[in-house]
This record gives sequence, structure tokens and C-alpha cells, in this order.
Amino acid sequence: MPTKTRLYLHRMHQFDSNLCVAVNHTSQYKIIRSGFRIISRLGDGVFWYVLMLGVLMTQGAGGVPAVLHMAVAGLLGTLLYKWLKGKTLRPRPYQVRQEIRLEGAPLDKFSFPSGHTLHAVLFSVIAIHYYPQLALLLVAFSAMVAASRVVLGLHYPSDVLAGALIGGLIATVSLYCI
Repeated sequence: MPTKTRLYLHRMHQFDSNLCVAVNHTSQYKIIRSGFRIISRLGDGVFWYVLMLGVLMTQGAGGVPAVLHMAVAGLLGTLLYKWLKGKTLRPRPYQVRQEIRLEGAPLDKFSFPSGHTLHAVLFSVIAIHYYPQLALLLVAFSAMVAASRVVLGLHYPSDVLAGALIGGLIATVSLYCI
């Protein structure tokens, strides 16, 4: 790899790591830490299951296509992010930088990409396609899920960005396939 490329990648990694430390330090405040723990827990799937159940309860049989679409795309997202984590083997930030405080329980060992963010974006894009009136709620919640992963010391910002891009790509492709 050329020297300039290595230098550029090193600088990007340093920026990513330093930004992670700065964002994570906001977790020293109990209200921030507690709030993001709740958001992160909801992002484990609870919020999305409730959303799908709510669609079925309010839309009846008319909501089945949206819920099936979200479920199938979500399964694809899970398979892809687990495969990527197994290939990249990127350690979590708290394992690399001592000054990062772990404030949430990791669901698995590796960091890249953020599965929470991947699914938040994926489910939001699909749900908004079917129910545009949910856009403000879903975009705000997805942004909070993404932020929670860095605040809690579980992911680097680049993990979250990659998760968002992958989730958006899966959702967009799935919309063209229906």
C-alpha cells in the first residue's frame, strides 16, 4: 500500500477513534447514559417488533405486506452484518481505548458494522415507504439508536456510518424488488 494511502487511513482511524472517545465521554452524565441505554435496548428489536405489531393491529391484513417486507429484509440484514463481523473481526472501542467507558452490554464480540444502526435504518426506510406519516418518529429514533452505540462505548462512529449505509442499501434494493 502506498505511503500516502497508509497515512490517510491512519489519520481517518485516529479521527474516528478520537471522536468515539469524545462522544463516549458524554456518558459520564447519568441522564445521558440512562437515556441512551433505554434507546439502545429498544433498538435491540423491541421497538421494531412493537412497530410491526402496531401495523398489523391498525392495518389488519393490509399491513401484512409491510411487515413481511420488514421481516425478510431484517433477516437479510442480520445475515449480512453477522458475516461482516466474522470477516472484519474489529474489536469494540472499549477493548482498544482505556478511556472509553463501556456503558451497555454488547450483544456480540465485534464492532464492525453496527447491527443496531443497520436495522434501524433498514426498518425505517421500509416502514416510511409504506407509511410516510411515520417519517419524523422513525428518523429521530434511528438517529438516537445510532448515537447510542457510540455514547455507550460499543461502536466507533465509522461502525455506525457503515451500518446505516448497509441498512439503507438493503432497504432500497428490497424496495426495487417488490
